[in-house]
Amino acid sequence: MGDRGLTRRSLLGAAGGSLAALAGAPRALGAVEAPGAGEPTRERTPLASERTEPAGRVGEQVLGRLGPGLHTIALQGTADLLALAWREPPGARPELRFQTPEGAWSRWAPAAHAGHQDSAAPPPGVLGEPLWAGGTRVVQLRSAHALSAALLHTVDVSGGVGAARLFGGPAGAAAAAAAAAAPLAAPQLPAGSGQPPIIARQFWAGGRCPPSKAPEYGAVEVGFVHHTETPNGYSHGEVPAMLRSIYLFHRRVRGWHDIGYNFALDRFGRVFEARAGGIDEAVVGAQAGGYNAVSTGVAVLGSFSGRPISPATRASLEQLLSWKLSLHGVAVLGRVTVTVDPAGAVYSRYPAGSEVSLPRIAGHRDADSTDCPGDALYGELAGIRTRAQALSGAPVQATITTLGGELFGTLTLLDGTPLAGQPLTLQSRSVSHHGEVVVEDPVAQVMSNPEGQWGLPLGPASAPLVWVRALFAGAGSYGCAVSEAIPVHLPVPAPAGTPPS
Repeated sequence: MGDRGLTRRSLLGAAGGSLAALAGAPRALGAVEAPGAGEPTRERTPLASERTEPAGRVGEQVLGRLGPGLHTIALQGTADLLALAWREPPGARPELRFQTPEGAWSRWAPAAHAGHQDSAAPPPGVLGEPLWAGGTRVVQLRSAHALSAALLHTVDVSGGVGAARLFGGPAGAAAAAAAAAAPLAAPQLPAGSGQPPIIARQFWAGGRCPPSKAPEYGAVEVGFVHHTETPNGYSHGEVPAMLRSIYLFHRRVRGWHDIGYNFALDRFGRVFEARAGGIDEAVVGAQAGGYNAVSTGVAVLGSFSGRPISPATRASLEQLLSWKLSLHGVAVLGRVTVTVDPAGAVYSRYPAGSEVSLPRIAGHRDADSTDCPGDALYGELAGIRTRAQALSGAPVQATITTLGGELFGTLTLLDGTPLAGQPLTLQSRSVSHHGEVVVEDPVAQVMSNPEGQWGLPLGPASAPLVWVRALFAGAGSYGCAVSEAIPVHLPVPAPAGTPPS
């Protein structure tokens, strides 16, 4: 699909295949001795493939069959990010840890998948979740089961130096200053709950992380919260490299067309635009298999199985979720019933086509077979919902449709109370650079009547076909609201880039 391939589909981002399968319930592993006497010999395993991208280098190191127990693996080069893959058994729960340049070992992290996949049917085998290492040359793996056809995917975004060394220390202070001056993503829609500062994708992608195709647009009915199994002590300067490494893993290992998450938050409370397509649009991600077309996904960079997120991160997460859900006319509290998309049902806790009741702000584990976002963060979600609700003010819902030769819409509170005498802007959407540039141009102004309704005559069939949505910019205590976008004929000049017929 080209840049004009903008459709509202109940697919899961139309990404490529991924090596993944459902993992079983978490399994406790027996105690493993620290490296030393009796440790397996460190052997350099064959490098099956390596690919250099503008954002970094992606490698694949063959491990072969591994027996149960502890294995120490010397890498062919420096890895900033790691992910284990294997063929059998699909229910194994291996763990990874890595050695820092100073010789210390990280904590053990699970290496199984976390349900982020979005392909229709996974090929045989399991592709685990990526683990940020920040630059390592030695990895340890432990498993209670033998693993067949194992291999280790590696991503290097630091030119072999190691991202923690290259972007940490004194460089971290400079990176923090650069982030403070980083451009913010557009548009700015602060009414109501208040839009948090969202650092534009360009800051971390830097023109080196292009999507392979135009984004898909769906709906936002649920906000999923994730974590990334990243060690929690990273520096300011590592974060852009972390996002580039996740992008490379999702694009080149999983085969998706972009990074899977819609937004990312770091431990300093900074919010980043992740997947391209527009922060104010219902961009379909690849973050919750079976539910991507009806949700937005927020990933908190870190591991929160045993520790809470930072106060700064929690405040930003509450504000982001309040703003994003309210913007799309969704209540922050309560639940919603959604249908499990067959295309991603293999990762869901529920069968394809099931009607599933989910919290409006949900943990990833509420929907998919995973421990994400970790026990500690999951336990915080009740309080996060309460605070997000307090921030949301008076959320508004905007609709748009065609009716009897007119473009027709409504503006109401979430309980259906009409908002009369309020101005709305009709905007056309054009997309270029596969979603990295999204422009919403005003094409008309309308005013809601006493019933909260508005109408506008449509153009003839010979008029340009454009994607149009309604935007209410907010007023007083009323928040911003955007409708979905629909293709219509308008009696106005067509903007550059028209949708498919």
